[in-house]
Amino acid sequence: MILATATLLGLSLRVAACAGDHLHTHHAREYLERREYPQVPLTPPYRPLVWGDLNVIHTTDTHGWLLGHQKLSWAEPYYSGDLGDFSSFVTHMKQIAIDKDVDLLLIDSGDLHDGTGLSDGYPPGGVDAYESNKFLERLPYDLMTIGNHELYVYADTYDMYTNFAPHLAGRYLTSNVNITVFNSAGEPESVPVGSRYAKFTTRKGRRITSLGVIFNFTQNDVNTTVQTVENMVKEQWFIEAIAEEPDVFVLIGHMPVSNDSWPTVFNAVRAVHPLTPILIFGGHTHIRDCQQYDGRSMALESGRYMETIGADLNAAKDNHDDITFTRRYLDQNRVTYQYHTQTSNQTFDTGDGRSITYGLEALAARFNLSYLYGTAHQDYTLNQNPYPSNGSLLSLFIEDAAPYALAINNTRGSNPNIIIINSSALRFDLFNGTFTRNDQFAIMQYKDTFLYIANVPSGIANQVLSAMNKPTATKRKRDETEILSREINDTPDSTLLEEMNDRPGVGGQEAASSNWTFGYVTKDSCPDTDHADDTLHTALPHYKVPHYISSIPPNVAADIPIDVVFLDHLGKKIIGILNSLQKDKNYTMHDVSLYSPTLSSDVLGLYAQAMWN
Repeated sequence: MILATATLLGLSLRVAACAGDHLHTHHAREYLERREYPQVPLTPPYRPLVWGDLNVIHTTDTHGWLLGHQKLSWAEPYYSGDLGDFSSFVTHMKQIAIDKDVDLLLIDSGDLHDGTGLSDGYPPGGVDAYESNKFLERLPYDLMTIGNHELYVYADTYDMYTNFAPHLAGRYLTSNVNITVFNSAGEPESVPVGSRYAKFTTRKGRRITSLGVIFNFTQNDVNTTVQTVENMVKEQWFIEAIAEEPDVFVLIGHMPVSNDSWPTVFNAVRAVHPLTPILIFGGHTHIRDCQQYDGRSMALESGRYMETIGADLNAAKDNHDDITFTRRYLDQNRVTYQYHTQTSNQTFDTGDGRSITYGLEALAARFNLSYLYGTAHQDYTLNQNPYPSNGSLLSLFIEDAAPYALAINNTRGSNPNIIIINSSALRFDLFNGTFTRNDQFAIMQYKDTFLYIANVPSGIANQVLSAMNKPTATKRKRDETEILSREINDTPDSTLLEEMNDRPGVGGQEAASSNWTFGYVTKDSCPDTDHADDTLHTALPHYKVPHYISSIPPNVAADIPIDVVFLDHLGKKIIGILNSLQKDKNYTMHDVSLYSPTLSSDVLGLYAQAMWN
């Protein structure tokens, strides 16, 4: 058994149908020129990839970012490649693999839904990511798996089952995820969304056994089922699937490679095959991460939002020795792609790559994603500025935008109130420049309602936030039921990020020298950690934020009644805290009412229209 080297690149994507030549519009040509000739210089990688016998390009947690990052604030330009660019990159890499006479796999670890207007901006009656996912079907993925964002809404899961999974021809893996559908007899039946496992042989004759596993997720919609990882490895089909020894196990899943259930799967395989090389590709926590569970395995996680392409390289001999692995996290842009494929603007783009780009631009136009709400005059970030501060997006949202938007057409708007949200409801930064419909989706795409409890004494209401942020109150597992708005662990955890990255203190956000630029500086747990990133950067500042934030409390006496306003999924938690803070009234869900017709996803757009024009 020989496994010399595996290259992995990380980035989850989905594809829409071919647009056709008629989409070669003036707007599309302008967009291509902006990408081909960046408005800011980008530092290229500082050394080539190391190719081996088995090479893997890995993608994960793309969340609809198929047009890449289009803002100029650092470090966004480093993630400015789009799905068309990625398609061209993969095509060139596949040809390089043939020229080198080695294997190259393309793998994805899930979460294609919920993140930008391309996936979420569909008209009424549509299905999330139905259109954007058509584009991913055009990429030559060898293996893909399901993420939690494919499971919150049954219609999304059913679309994956009926439309997306068939394109993978048995390689869309859902080892512990089922969907209930009607069988040929008209009876409900629980069946895998995709395939439990896959066995195949590579171009070079290497035998692969693969599984696709999601973490112990409990917020899936009705008529979908997620089996625990611990129970999955006891199933007879699992035992039979891993019984025959392949040349390598390639395990993919929407599950962090650190601090989760991968060891359960790994140990089950190791108990049967103590020496077989095992490659693991995870996701979900939106970070660059790498672990080795023993000397003949490696587990890689490749970031989020089309920011990172993770490259994992390994070498193995047909003996008992440890395998020497290397991996690389690639910034997702054309400079990176052209460097590693030794191409130029004139030779890089493939016909299919350009067609995908044109198609995505056409989809963005059809969904009206460039609709302008206003123009921001500075960056507002989630973690690059302290909270509270003038540069904090959390401060802007909860202190300015939400109070303004929720007062519109609201008969209770003049009543004193305090507004409480979970900080993770906001999923991305708001950058200097145009604030469009697509930006609104990227920052807060969920259509959560605002509820309220009336006439809570101010002295009690003002204690709710601190009680919610107590360590005993905020400590929770990823799958606890207190957060139902599909945000669980989907923004990078600050503790995890601080473990994975060197983070300087407060600093400017524009590169002061051509010799260094802001971006990811990764410190993972695999060997040679100082050389994991493909491009050298100075890390952006990163500040912790509380789990819950509130508007500025009204300046009234403690006995004055005020409204406690909150996102709908926080109701039970807030009621429990109110009852723990006082005994004069027993609050129940009967005390909760709709506060405003304004949805959380509309708040920033309404504010921008009023204040940024």
